[in-house]
Amino acid sequence: MFLSLRTEAEEALTEALSALSLPTGDLGLEEPPEDVGAILASSVAFRLAGEVGKAPPEVAGELAETIDVADYDYLASVGTQGPYVNFHASDAYYEKTLEAAREDSYGRLEPTGREVVVEHTSANPTGPVHVGRARNPIIGDSIARLLDFAGNDVDRHYYVNDAGRQMAVFTWAYETFDESELPEPDREKADYELVRYYRKGNAVLEDGDEEEVEAAEAEIASIMQGLENGDEDAYERVERVVDTVLGGMRESLSRLPAEFDEFVKETRFIRDGSVDDLVTRLKGLDEAVYEEDAWQLDLPDFEKNLVFLRSDGTSLYTTRDLAHHEWKFEEYDHAVTVLGEDHKLQATQLAAALDLLGNDTDQLDSVFYSYVNLPEGKMSTRAGTGVDLDDLLDEAVARAREEVEVRMDDRIRNDDLSEDDIDRIARQVGIGAVRYDIVSKQPSKAITFEWDRALNFEAQSAPYVQYVHARTCGILSEAQRASENRAAEPRDGEADREPGTVDPALLDSPEERDLIEVIGRFPAVIESAAEDRQPHQIATYTRDFAETFNAFYRERQVLTDDEALTAARLALVAASRHTIANALSVLGVEAPESM
Repeated sequence: MFLSLRTEAEEALTEALSALSLPTGDLGLEEPPEDVGAILASSVAFRLAGEVGKAPPEVAGELAETIDVADYDYLASVGTQGPYVNFHASDAYYEKTLEAAREDSYGRLEPTGREVVVEHTSANPTGPVHVGRARNPIIGDSIARLLDFAGNDVDRHYYVNDAGRQMAVFTWAYETFDESELPEPDREKADYELVRYYRKGNAVLEDGDEEEVEAAEAEIASIMQGLENGDEDAYERVERVVDTVLGGMRESLSRLPAEFDEFVKETRFIRDGSVDDLVTRLKGLDEAVYEEDAWQLDLPDFEKNLVFLRSDGTSLYTTRDLAHHEWKFEEYDHAVTVLGEDHKLQATQLAAALDLLGNDTDQLDSVFYSYVNLPEGKMSTRAGTGVDLDDLLDEAVARAREEVEVRMDDRIRNDDLSEDDIDRIARQVGIGAVRYDIVSKQPSKAITFEWDRALNFEAQSAPYVQYVHARTCGILSEAQRASENRAAEPRDGEADREPGTVDPALLDSPEERDLIEVIGRFPAVIESAAEDRQPHQIATYTRDFAETFNAFYRERQVLTDDEALTAARLALVAASRHTIANALSVLGVEAPESM
């Protein structure tokens, strides 16, 4: 309903400006400070004051006097506060918002008909997912969920580098060394088992004797050339390694959870001729030059040329990625790629090359993120390997279990929670804490993951927000049990009020109205965050929501002796449950029913 109310406010302002012969343009509609008491405010008077030669408060007053709210469903009144035009919501707005939010799908926007692909993670399949890169799947999956909830048809892709030198090295090492030459794997998991070969191979290439390294390099070059030449045997050899490692990586990513609709391999674009066609077109560009034994693009506005073909005829990762992006442009209306900040130059060069090739680069969005750091000494690292995502998630679940057991000690003694319940809650809270803490920050800002902050039930963290959902579930369950008990008792007569009927007019306290207002804003937050590709806006919203709900819970008893008032407040709790559950779902954070 907020979107409808905002539309009405826009129409009212536009008509008032026209009636006063004032220029339209940016209406300056925004959410006012809490102490204003309005649901929307416009700062348009600031913009107009200089043009009409009047003080902003005077302009605001003329606009407010011109607007007739009788023409609108959701506007109750319009007033001013200094230079601001303030809009107040009608009773119908609160009633319709409560009604809409009682639906399970509340907040989901209407289908747009747009097909969008979100590519994220795309880490080279050379071993377990590292913590430093964990921000990519978390941000990427959240963007995909957000765009889906905003009405788009979304596919999630992982672009697999299976044609580069690293995979040739990996394949050679896997076929060369015996397991007896390797250390024990850190985990019994495919990616941990195979990464030992990759590390052994790199160690030999770095420190092996000259003859051994020369033979290895010849085999590595042969594998790479075989891939470029369409050699099926080379594809099968590399594929055996790539698919095995990817299987282990997928297990780790699914814990976040981050799932994919398709793993798109770069060899696909070599095999179908796309790369050869692309290279021919690139060579035909005026910007194409052959320098330093390689074909390059001398791109304007870039100090460094874009190399797209080596002297031996093998393509580079960027060359194959250009073919990949042209395929995405053919298949989808829009493409979003999530990349580490160290890929900015590569991404901007790629966009420039795509533009030279005649593509509409407005179809492409790149979301860059800074890396995640861990506080010194907080987690042990294995020599030379760093901290893996699995390590972080295991630690998160273990710490969450400790916190849950401390907080639930009395309930555990009373057998209210089984061991399975504790395990479930620890997983939901622990992994939710990691994911929420990372996605709640603007991607461009570097972050250091802190356990005490992420797992703080009292601060603005995942557990703090998750507890609100658990509380709504607890209230509704308690009401259901009370209803069942009453139904089992003998009664002299039926209640006058139809079961389930709600009178929204009873929800007139400041805390109730504030909660309905924050519920009403949810679809607009989804719309804005989706347009900006910024899921952290949803995290900010959930914190505001949690604070508003807790204020309502502190001040207003839900289960009362007044049946009609109880029914209305239960409807508000149900609306709250749907809102916070859906917001957390967009962030990929589970919403526990008990904590």
